[in-house]
Amino acid sequence: MKYKVSAVNYLNSKLFIYGLENTAIKNEIELQLDIPSVCAGKLSQDMVDIGLVPVAVLPELEEYHIISNYCIGADGEVGSVLLLSDVPMNEIKTILLDYQSRTSVALAQVLAEKYWNIKPHWTDATENYESNIHGTTAGVVIGDRTFQLKNKFKYSYDLAAEWKKFTQLPFVFACWVANKELPEDFIQRLNDALSFGLHKKEEVIRLYTDQYPGFDISDYFENKISFTFDEQKKQSLTLFISYLTELMESDLLKIV
Repeated sequence: MKYKVSAVNYLNSKLFIYGLENTAIKNEIELQLDIPSVCAGKLSQDMVDIGLVPVAVLPELEEYHIISNYCIGADGEVGSVLLLSDVPMNEIKTILLDYQSRTSVALAQVLAEKYWNIKPHWTDATENYESNIHGTTAGVVIGDRTFQLKNKFKYSYDLAAEWKKFTQLPFVFACWVANKELPEDFIQRLNDALSFGLHKKEEVIRLYTDQYPGFDISDYFENKISFTFDEQKKQSLTLFISYLTELMESDLLKIV
């Protein structure tokens, strides 16, 4: 039997993917590469056993186990989770929510309610919605698309940096989660594979440099993404989930 694994197919997870594809664990798993919202859906619907899933899905899972001390996080500016706008924050009337995201669109709503003190109209976005960001309509955009879009708008708010200003804590976007108990020896081999990938930064950078012309992948890996699920990030995740639950119970949360 092979365990089914869904991983986010963005640049920020390429080190993890490299480890899973280039160690012996590849013979024990069926790896599927997806956008974050699909990772979340697959895990919640028991279509996979393990996912690198947006943490906003955790309250929806009947059972979950965080099985790794690695994650996709940021301690300050992340560079790939943005609120893009033509106008300053206090003039935004509508915010389009990235259909590829779960955690980031939830984070934007938590920040709006708890930190920014704005009450925009939230709208589910569909493919190519980026062209609809103009005037007083802003948009949450995540992932590799942000590398080209950031400089096209007058205002760009980095959500991880905003969370850091609000809480003084790093942020966790996604972590490795199983929806059932798994053997400890397998979990150890999985973590060893993830660690292997993290130690192959230079090789992964060489593999993807041509796909991201003009983009400093090394800086992104070294200074933007924080891969260790440490105590501060655990504290941050607990706080974020508490805010998320509060908004859900108050019917203030809209998640695509």
